[in-house]
Amino acid sequence: MVNHDGGPEQGRVRQLWHLLEPLHAVVYYAPEVFDEAAALGYSVEERWPAYFPFRAAPLGPVGAESVSSAFYSFSPRMVAEHIDRAWKIADPEALLQARVRGIDRTYRALFGDRTDSAELAEGAALARRVAEAANTAGRPLAAANAALDWPEAPHLQLWHAATLLREHRGDGHIAALQVAGLDPVESLVSFAAIGAASVERFGSRGWTSGEWADARAQLADRGLVDADGTATESGHELRSTVEEHTDRLAAAPWRVLSGAETDRLVELLGEFWVAVLSSGLLPSETTLGIGKV
Repeated sequence: MVNHDGGPEQGRVRQLWHLLEPLHAVVYYAPEVFDEAAALGYSVEERWPAYFPFRAAPLGPVGAESVSSAFYSFSPRMVAEHIDRAWKIADPEALLQARVRGIDRTYRALFGDRTDSAELAEGAALARRVAEAANTAGRPLAAANAALDWPEAPHLQLWHAATLLREHRGDGHIAALQVAGLDPVESLVSFAAIGAASVERFGSRGWTSGEWADARAQLADRGLVDADGTATESGHELRSTVEEHTDRLAAAPWRVLSGAETDRLVELLGEFWVAVLSSGLLPSETTLGIGKV
């Protein structure tokens, strides 16, 4: 289905994000990627020491302030804790090469012989068309990933396309949050308020209990949450508006595919999506709030 301006309807855009997000995000949880991080000298006792440099590497050796701006919802203290030392351990180019090696090994472990299948190659080609159609103006993480060379292997092209489109959507999501008047902490508090994930899960972003309480009080003053932090009707409406705005901002690249091609992409990637989700690598509770509006 398409909307009135010829683009895919917003529900479809969100479905496509749900399809591609796990194919991208597994890079931050897979043991093969942790092996690559450890080989560079990063601690892998928890995921954050590798997460920050791996995700920020396309930006180049930028400082914590730039990374905090691009990542938005993480505490600047947490970003600085990891980024200030990250480039002293390995430079961004080494990290970019390591994450490609890691996802190559991860996909091969998850997909087996299907990694080199014609179906995956066809799906990768469709996903690449969409990713290459993404306008990255005003989207720093998407632009940084778009500037990288495309890998040669189809399965690596699939991951690169999923990554570029994920960051394209994420950059647009930040814009939607700002339009809604939600600062980094308020964006998390308001999301927890609708039950997207537990407060404890959102606590992994590094904000103090005092900062969380202050943000909750500010949202309460706006009539967006009750005293116990549960979203009011207005709070639910605002979060729904944020997600709808995010979908609209993410829709444009998908217009390069016809409805039949989009359906074909979903068909082709379904088995690989299932393989990632059934691997147990991704956490059962995430801060993405998929399906929560």
